[in-house]
Amino acid sequence: MQVDTLLSGRWVVPVTPGDPILENHAIVMNDGKIIALLPEAEALARYQPRQHHQRSDHHLIIPGLINAHTHAAMSLFRGLADDLPLMRWLNDHIWPAEGRWVGPEFVADGSRLAIAEMLRGGITCFNDMYFFPNHTAEVAAAAGMRAVVGLIVIDFPSAWGSGPQEYLQRGSELLEQLRAHPTLHAALAPHAPYSVADEALRAVVALANREQLPMHIHLHETAEEIALSIERYGVRPLERLELLGLSGPHRLAVHMTQLTDAEIAHYAASGGHIVHCPESNLKLASGFCPVQKLLDAGINVALGSDSAASNNDLDLLGEMRTAALLAKGVAANAAALPAMMALRMATINGAKALGLEQQIGSLEPGKAADITVIDMGVLAVQPIYQVVSQLVYASSREQVSDLWVAGRQLLHQGKLLTLDSEEIMARAAVWRERIK
Repeated sequence: MQVDTLLSGRWVVPVTPGDPILENHAIVMNDGKIIALLPEAEALARYQPRQHHQRSDHHLIIPGLINAHTHAAMSLFRGLADDLPLMRWLNDHIWPAEGRWVGPEFVADGSRLAIAEMLRGGITCFNDMYFFPNHTAEVAAAAGMRAVVGLIVIDFPSAWGSGPQEYLQRGSELLEQLRAHPTLHAALAPHAPYSVADEALRAVVALANREQLPMHIHLHETAEEIALSIERYGVRPLERLELLGLSGPHRLAVHMTQLTDAEIAHYAASGGHIVHCPESNLKLASGFCPVQKLLDAGINVALGSDSAASNNDLDLLGEMRTAALLAKGVAANAAALPAMMALRMATINGAKALGLEQQIGSLEPGKAADITVIDMGVLAVQPIYQVVSQLVYASSREQVSDLWVAGRQLLHQGKLLTLDSEEIMARAAVWRERIK
């Protein structure tokens, strides 16, 4: 049988039940999907590929990484306001800068910079929350990257809209445009409980329920957020959202560093998902997400980078390592968040959080061919006794060699195929001169 592509590797970790680690296997791709995963010799006997990418000597093949929380265009604010607590960072620096600079050109250039960085680091899908999501969607589509585009809602006006009503109207229009797109998806993205009033949150819930969309929100990020909610509303943010109907299996709560045991149990019962952003939380001193407690409660925990303005990179391999190490310290347990679970958080758990687990997140026949290849033949990871452990604890994004989204190769031996790196860097330099 003739097929589009055959990709073979020294190791294949499909991130499927039982956590198998396969050796000398091949993935067969046709029409954008995986149609087989089997030993390389058997694959070559059964299929005649138009392209055969042999990475059999020292490469690891994994599902494409999923960055479950980003503000892509904010890459142009990378390093603008470092070493500040969250609310000072937002109120005194980021929101004023956004008010002055954010527009279609800014979002397109910033998203392009972010997408290039993420592809180069093995990320095949990102879940975004930002103004002018239509431009982020256009850039992602042109690059061939999979994206979940957040239809942002926030109380204050911006260049994107005059307030919640216009944000929702423009978001609904974009939703119609995205419905039939093969690699672009949508989510409702109310910014945070402290920045979206009750009426707007009810409207978000109504639209999300009608369209069966995920609801992506910053939540329980800092102790200050909790105190402000109690002062304003008499309840903690989680309880307020529950009263407004923002709950259930479509909810993606980002950060969640301030949780009681009772809140963890209640959240687990609701079926909601949590996106852990360890490096951003550390840099902004927001607190520690109790990841092992969440996992023990049965909550699906995904992994996100947050923005390059608060991180300062979009490196999910780095986030995996930080998450695994931090969880052990927080839990006072060296067995907390083992390497394979960190990889699951960056792949299939992210897909589940976004409602895309039937399409992406693992390497299985019938799923989209979203695939990342990592060169493990470098000095810094030798010797390899357990390849997933070396991936999480010793590898870097510089080792990512190849990447496919929906069967289309976007990275070949470290070179971007659909984006011009030099042009992207030149545009970033233009923005630096404007903003500084």
